[in-house]
Amino acid sequence: MYTLRGRVAGSSGGWMHMTLRHPYEDHPLRFDQHTRPYRAVDALRLESLLRQLVDEGKLHLLGDPEWVGRAVAHLTGGKNSWITNRALQRVATEAMATAGHPGGP
Repeated sequence: MYTLRGRVAGSSGGWMHMTLRHPYEDHPLRFDQHTRPYRAVDALRLESLLRQLVDEGKLHLLGDPEWVGRAVAHLTGGKNSWITNRALQRVATEAMATAGHPGGP
């Protein structure tokens, strides 16, 4: 659900459509555990992080909940302007660097 304020989902939840495996195993990724709405920019940043993990062959990092928590925490907040591919890639790279190595900072 997109609104004028850039919200993607209300507190009742939302979803992002994605292909989990190749060939073509499509699933919606549901998120409904947060009390505040998600901004559209937050979903775009998450998508960019997931794409970068795939491109770099680092999907295994998603198996470490602490690493994911640190990476995703870096994606939230910030300005909602100048959302370009370059800016999204930069934020994803920074999130991965901030999260550090699996199992620790």
